[in-house]
Amino acid sequence: MPTEQLVVHGAREHNLKNVTVRIPRRALVCITGLSGSGKSSLAFDTIYAEGQRRYVESLSAYARQFLQMMEKPDVDSIDGLSPAISIDQKTTSRNPRSTVGTVTEIYDYLRLLYARVGRPHCPICGRPIAGQSLDQIVEQVLRLQEGTKFTVNAPVVRDRKGEYKDVLEELRRDGFTRVKVDGEQRLLEEPIELDKKFKHTIEVVVDRLAMKADLRQRLTQSIETATSLAAGLVVIDVVSSDGADRQGGPRSGKAPRDGSKVGGLSSTTFSENLACPDHGVSLPELEPRVFSFNSPHGACPRCTGLGAQLEIDPDLLVPDTSLSISEGALVPWTIGSQSFYDSVIQAIADRYEISLETPWRELTSDEQDRFLYGTDGDRILVTYRNRMGRKRQYTMAFEGLVANLQRRYRETDSSQQRERIEEYMSFRPCPTCHGARLKPEVLAVTIGEKSIHEFTQLSVTAALRFIDELELTKTEELIGRRIVKEVRERLTFLDNVGVGYLQLDRAAKTLSGGEAQRLRLATQIGSQLVGVLYILDEPSIGLHQRDNGKLIGTLERLRDLGNTVLVVEHDEQMMRSADWIVDIGPGAGEHGGVVVAEGTADVIARTDGSVTGEFLSGRRRIAVPDRRAEDGRGWFTVRGASMHNLKDIDVGFPVGRLTCVTGVSGSGKSTLVNEIVYKALANRLNKMRTKPGDHLGVEGIECFDKVIEIDQTPIGRTPRSNPATYTDLFTHVRELYSLTPEAKVRGYKPGRFSFNVRGGRCETCRGDGQIKIEMHFLPDVYVPCETCHGRRYNRETLEVRFKGKSIADVLEMSVEEALEFFAKIPKIRRRLQTLHDVGLDYIKLGQPATTLSGGEAQRVKLAAELSKIATGKTLYILDEPTTGLHFADIEKLLEVLQKLVDNGNSVVVIEHNLDVIKQADWIVDLGPEGGEDGGEVIATGTPEEVADVEDSYTGQFLRGILALPAAAAA
Repeated sequence: MPTEQLVVHGAREHNLKNVTVRIPRRALVCITGLSGSGKSSLAFDTIYAEGQRRYVESLSAYARQFLQMMEKPDVDSIDGLSPAISIDQKTTSRNPRSTVGTVTEIYDYLRLLYARVGRPHCPICGRPIAGQSLDQIVEQVLRLQEGTKFTVNAPVVRDRKGEYKDVLEELRRDGFTRVKVDGEQRLLEEPIELDKKFKHTIEVVVDRLAMKADLRQRLTQSIETATSLAAGLVVIDVVSSDGADRQGGPRSGKAPRDGSKVGGLSSTTFSENLACPDHGVSLPELEPRVFSFNSPHGACPRCTGLGAQLEIDPDLLVPDTSLSISEGALVPWTIGSQSFYDSVIQAIADRYEISLETPWRELTSDEQDRFLYGTDGDRILVTYRNRMGRKRQYTMAFEGLVANLQRRYRETDSSQQRERIEEYMSFRPCPTCHGARLKPEVLAVTIGEKSIHEFTQLSVTAALRFIDELELTKTEELIGRRIVKEVRERLTFLDNVGVGYLQLDRAAKTLSGGEAQRLRLATQIGSQLVGVLYILDEPSIGLHQRDNGKLIGTLERLRDLGNTVLVVEHDEQMMRSADWIVDIGPGAGEHGGVVVAEGTADVIARTDGSVTGEFLSGRRRIAVPDRRAEDGRGWFTVRGASMHNLKDIDVGFPVGRLTCVTGVSGSGKSTLVNEIVYKALANRLNKMRTKPGDHLGVEGIECFDKVIEIDQTPIGRTPRSNPATYTDLFTHVRELYSLTPEAKVRGYKPGRFSFNVRGGRCETCRGDGQIKIEMHFLPDVYVPCETCHGRRYNRETLEVRFKGKSIADVLEMSVEEALEFFAKIPKIRRRLQTLHDVGLDYIKLGQPATTLSGGEAQRVKLAAELSKIATGKTLYILDEPTTGLHFADIEKLLEVLQKLVDNGNSVVVIEHNLDVIKQADWIVDLGPEGGEDGGEVIATGTPEEVADVEDSYTGQFLRGILALPAAAAA
């Protein structure tokens, strides 16, 4: 068998129909096809699973027990298989300590760099500090001009209150005769009285010397004595010819610059330690662990390196500032029986003459603080009625709502109360480190005048620029050259895959799936592996068309190293750049699982029966609408959006139309739509307690009665969740089965047909249908339950049938099959129809939620919303709904979105796909770049209007795609 090909024989995993395919090695190969056609089954569940399984099996039994092993896929054989690495979109770390810098290993190199060539400073005065050896101190003192008189002093007490009788007595016993107390030289034989209420400085005079040629030995002994007395410190006082001290010069740890003064000053402090001689702040020995916020050696002790703490957030206590206190502005005091707090509110209002009818936003900050932060020790007169209805009074100093909730949260043992209080809490910057995560003495170490925290606050692009412009001394250059090279290479890789806008301290859990995947891709490029099979799942997700070329160039570089790069992708530019395409189809689910075509893009375009080929050749395309929707029912406008990189922008969205928010990656789209628009409207319309991003306000909220965000988060975290349960379809199916004659005779209620509760489910597997068997040196095995044979229910429940099918048979049906089966049951048919409309014919009703892709989960959510009774005043927000969708699937999605708009609803989508953008009624284009260079409104209008804007990258690509129909017509 030739080694130039990867050959898969007889793949039958999931819906694959005995597929045999030949894939060239050391090439960029694109696997495409309709959603659900079997692309992932071939790429991940067959090729990757077998490659990973073979590698793990080559390890010792001891090593295998620590690794997740894959089951052998259902395939006859795979030849020419290399070690496989999967780069998917489900690997984002949820750990709050993970950042862009840590997951890419850049932060590890930065810690090493700062430990080796960082320049320490005093965190109090900012003065550079450095530890010096005894010999170095002696050498600097020996530079004094011959004949110069000076004393060697040991500062045993520095700026501390006390009488210090014991210290002075001990010095006297040790044979010392002179001390310098608060700048005045005194004899120890004299009585020295110190006022314990004031700070004092005591320096013992170890030796009095005059500079001469043979002084080295005595000077060394004197300095050694002084440093042993003063924990590594020694003060050199230069004395004038008449023996009096020259006062008034500040101390410095710098080397002397002339022959008569140490450091050019009358008094100089030297330190053997890494410490500020003036403030006594000691720095630990600079090691990489000191710069880690995951280590107690470097982490801020208050927040333990998280940089933030969960605290009561005043903005969540008063989400609607237009309300007065009497109207319920203070939300925690409006829930349940709050007679005590009603009395306190009235008492505060009476004491400080505050109107309870005035809107919260119109109260002064002092008036607001009385309720939030207390009466500052002032006692207020609280009047209340006891259980007998009698009026009682008492005085109290009120702690404030914030402190009250914080105390109750800390003291309560009730998890229910803690959860309720957590609704008013958010992560706020640590008051000690202000979000920097590290100790102040660690943050005082700099390179190029930036601390390690300031470095991580830079975007990837800015950090690359900083590294390129960094100036080091010759010694620092010699030490740090290799480290700087590693940092520069990793930053360059990140910039090349289109994430140059990300800050290095960005939390990993806030990254999108596409961003996380590109970070891993950059890390793999940095590893310089050769002969590896890389398998990627839609790497172009979240990328603007402008950045696609960079990504493709990166994949080609990975290929040119000698690797095979396999991408599951729908992007046309990616397909045309691939060396080879494998088109799976022709349909989805049971109608897919066959290799329809394979070859170059030109070959696919000429292949009859290939839906992909029809779009590549131009025989079929998503048409530009003949006309745009007329003006809707008005506008809703965000004012002063300034969260993250948004530059205090005002953005208007038409009501009752399809609006597309576009822009390069990192331009601020998700911040504007998800963090500001959705959260601001959800607070008002859905009564959610969530804090929107910084903005002045939203006008036009009255145009809507609810807002719905449809994202790609899983519809459930356990295999028990499935499309049938999520869409509420299964509730109606269970009700239907409870109405069958057999169920009525047996007295079965709908609950009998649930696999989550006792009664109807199989108790051996508790409704899972399978049992997990742990294998110590092999992958865990899931075997069908021997009692129910994988059907989840007990025998009695399965005996109840509708049209010859049991409830377990229904869960095994695809949406397409179920639509035909329940055609005459309106409640069930309507929900199945919505799943069909969004292109999910192929999924099974009982398919575990954990096996659905992000795009499938999003469409299940969309179907669930479509099945509800529409009011025509809903705002739908979708974040990249074309993820995982083929050209043909996008056609269906656009029909669904248009139906929502036709019913009077408003739809706002964040999208990069040009087929969706050209269909929009209105476009809001942000930019011009990502990160700090983004956050501005570049263009708004119809696709045709945006295409005419020269500065818009989206407009540049729209120009070409809008010109195609005109060219075809001509």
